[in-house]
Amino acid sequence: MATTLIKNGRIVTAVDDYTADILIEGGRVETIGKSIAPGPGAEVHDAGGLLVMPGGVDVHTHLDWEFGPSRTVDTFGTGTKAAAFGGTTTVIDFCNQTAGKSPLLGLEDWHTRRVSACVDVGAHMIMLDVNEQSLIDMKTLIDKEGVTSFKLFTAYPGVLMVDDGALFKALRVAGSNGAMTCIHAENGPVIQVLVQEAVAQGRRAPKYHATTRPSILEGEATHRVIRLAELAAAPIYIVHLSASEALAAVTEARDRGISIHAETCPHYLFLTAEEYERPGFEGAKYVMTPPLRDHNHQKELWRGLKTDDLQVVSTDHCPFCFNEQPYGLKLSKRQGLDDFSKIPNGAPGLETRLPLVFDGAVRNHGMSLNRFVELTSTAPAKLFGLFPRKGTIAVGSDADIVVFDPKEQWTIRAAEHHSRVDYSLFEGRAVTGRVKKVFLRGQCIVDGQTWSGREGMGEFLSRGESGKI
Repeated sequence: MATTLIKNGRIVTAVDDYTADILIEGGRVETIGKSIAPGPGAEVHDAGGLLVMPGGVDVHTHLDWEFGPSRTVDTFGTGTKAAAFGGTTTVIDFCNQTAGKSPLLGLEDWHTRRVSACVDVGAHMIMLDVNEQSLIDMKTLIDKEGVTSFKLFTAYPGVLMVDDGALFKALRVAGSNGAMTCIHAENGPVIQVLVQEAVAQGRRAPKYHATTRPSILEGEATHRVIRLAELAAAPIYIVHLSASEALAAVTEARDRGISIHAETCPHYLFLTAEEYERPGFEGAKYVMTPPLRDHNHQKELWRGLKTDDLQVVSTDHCPFCFNEQPYGLKLSKRQGLDDFSKIPNGAPGLETRLPLVFDGAVRNHGMSLNRFVELTSTAPAKLFGLFPRKGTIAVGSDADIVVFDPKEQWTIRAAEHHSRVDYSLFEGRAVTGRVKKVFLRGQCIVDGQTWSGREGMGEFLSRGESGKI
């Protein structure tokens, strides 16, 4: 494997900020120092005037994922190529247990699809059928397969939801075996009532997706699962937190010393429910779960990032095309053209996470560069058993490195993205800060708009204990 030298960059980690050179050997950081001389045949990259940061770690994606009658449009190849151009070099993706079958089969199926990945990938397991055998299988996944996190839903009755008893059983097994439980926290049965009433009354436009999933039901479910986790003495991770009521429950529990962690997503930080008022079917682009909230909730999310009640910014990249062609109705929002309840819930975001958060948080909210790296790389790596291999720049760590220009101004355009999805939530948004080069285990795979990676080069990440930071 070639020797690579990155010179003169401003190296920023979650705790450090200094100028130095980085020598990479065998895919790992070999030496960090001043004025390192390149050896014979070394590939040299000058990062003068640029930030050099650990590759982004996105712990919430749904690639090539079956969701009821729908399927996400990005393959592992296309989705992780988009991730790479956005400065993300590690993805932890969700695989499914099929109801009535072993979760081990779900992982086996996921492995057949993830082989096209362009960056390194780990797996969470979505549990749908919690019984005596599947609880045993959870231990096998933890001990033998390196899958140390599980996801359970309190939403989507009849599709993904489990009851509180099943959730409690899974929490105990995960917590006593070094794993963490990720929870989609909304009150599914009550939402189902609201959705059925809205449809029956002819309120079928995309905007009713938001009104039938009120924030109080996210807050209620978050409070409930925290109490169950407290009883089970198990760490939990609230995914895609959007509501102030949910954040209040997380904050209160953390103040009491409960092992709870939470993430939010760029769309909740930068967009509001006003997007649902777009004409015609355009609001369907913003149908994700939970829905976008108003500015008051947004204000609380920024507070949570500042006070560390929110530890991670992930994408929940769950892409469905807006148009039916060229990939077909199964992969399109058009399934719900006449009924919001049939619009596949999810939106893209892998390629824009780092520049959006840099522009919005560092430039416009005064966030430190160290905190930016912590939220987008270091904390997720620590929480999900990947640190210090991932999430930092240190001797011995994987040489997953992003060279970033903090001053370049550009405009987000879906037409320039590398995902298969045909729109961006942030179309036309001007941002400052852009990924210039990306290294995966020392190999430069992105250089400006030049792609030097390949499908299949991503490695599977067998992870250690999750739930600690």
